[in-house]
Amino acid sequence: MSTAATGLIDPFKIGGRVFTSRLIIGTGKYRSHDEMKAAHRASGAEMVTVAVRRVPLDRSSESFLDHLDPALQILPNTAGCYTAEEAVRTARLAREALRTDLIKLEVIGDQTTLFPDNEQTLAAARTLCQEGFIVLPYFTDDLIMAKKLLDAGCPAVMPLAAPIGSGLGVQNPANLRIMREQLPDATIIVDAGVGTASDAAIAMELGADAVLMNTAIAEARDTVKMATAMKLAIEAGRLAYLAGRMPKRLYASASSPLAGVVR
Repeated sequence: MSTAATGLIDPFKIGGRVFTSRLIIGTGKYRSHDEMKAAHRASGAEMVTVAVRRVPLDRSSESFLDHLDPALQILPNTAGCYTAEEAVRTARLAREALRTDLIKLEVIGDQTTLFPDNEQTLAAARTLCQEGFIVLPYFTDDLIMAKKLLDAGCPAVMPLAAPIGSGLGVQNPANLRIMREQLPDATIIVDAGVGTASDAAIAMELGADAVLMNTAIAEARDTVKMATAMKLAIEAGRLAYLAGRMPKRLYASASSPLAGVVR
């Protein structure tokens, strides 16, 4: 069911740009360029993230950049950076080569878990925001760090659901719920760890404004079907969040009221 069919006219904004899809998709791990293109189409995504350090930005050789739909907004990322200085240099290169101020900021602190280094991320975010970048920082699901990143000038924050590429789903739903409640006006994009459609729906039901994913689609047996599933899950989760779920109860509550029942 499309967004129009559900009556959900609910645009998603980042840095003055308006998107109708709340799914942000990646480019890595696909088995072929054709498979990537088909999955992108099925997802309905309007923004795609690109690892700056893993592609020839000068187009000196063929890469997935040559196979992206021109209508997609490119979101360069600083994957593979381990210091604030590296990330800042990579972001500057991306802006020069790809002509966009958008940057997904990643500063990794551990090679095994790929957990972010929050301190280095904050340092890089401060520099990049001062230079006019639209910084979307990837960080652990920590409320205090989220506040610091927003104070630094980031228009959105990207807490992880689980380690990158793990497919474990949302591991700390309470943290995301607290972040949503304490930062009601912030744009929160859940990034990393989604494995299947129910994970995406849960993230959205917790109040996330969007979800970024790559491996969950690229490593699915049928990438097009999974991309479609993710599109629908994002829409369903958003609708459920806006609708407001019923309260949980310890005991049963009759679906039909007892008042007026013939005795």
